[in-house]
Amino acid sequence: MSNPTLAELARMFDHSLLQPNLTDADLERGCLLARELGAASVCIKPYAVRLAAKLLAGSTVQASTVIGFPHGAHLTAVKVFEAERAMDDGATELDMVVNIGKVLSGEWNYVADDIAAVVRAAHDRVAKVKVIFENAYLKDEHKRELCRICGEVRADWVKTSTGYAETGATIEDLKLMREHSPAWVQVKAAGGVRTFEKLMEVRAIGVTRVGATATKAILDDAKAKGVV
Repeated sequence: MSNPTLAELARMFDHSLLQPNLTDADLERGCLLARELGAASVCIKPYAVRLAAKLLAGSTVQASTVIGFPHGAHLTAVKVFEAERAMDDGATELDMVVNIGKVLSGEWNYVADDIAAVVRAAHDRVAKVKVIFENAYLKDEHKRELCRICGEVRADWVKTSTGYAETGATIEDLKLMREHSPAWVQVKAAGGVRTFEKLMEVRAIGVTRVGATATKAILDDAKAKGVV
């Protein structure tokens, strides 16, 4: 794998603005920072999607948000409504949480239908979907089956976690997800990628997106280490 440019690294980041204590002023500053850095997207609280879309207009940075966040327990119809409203407000990428309890119960038809409904709604409007597993609660067999389902319903990414469980992205999980997902499904790491070295480590596995709050610090570190 060739050495990336700083701009290529920046385009790996979904700059995360989901913390419960962020004010509207914090959200605005975060959007402007992501625009300045050239991130892939800003993943913002659902009520602020319209603000993000406005602040990011004319840039390459996408407005993204979360669906069924953080526990995935919303009714499927509610997740679809959330997705449609987010797209109405300008979101072009959606990070949806699987129904974790249904995964642990082995109710795979429910899980597949839940994911597929959001993917269909998004793809009908040329938006993309990242499916959050919340691996901290799952066994490897759950993760493998979720990868298979996500490939079958043509999700765009599989994603490790919300960033709010006990653990986030681990190297072992990222390797498993890349190995068991078909080529058309990308892998996103969320929770735990806080340094340039870790970013490069997950990139080498095949991760194409990273959810982070420390976007600027990581890119500043990359620049300090000679990435241009």
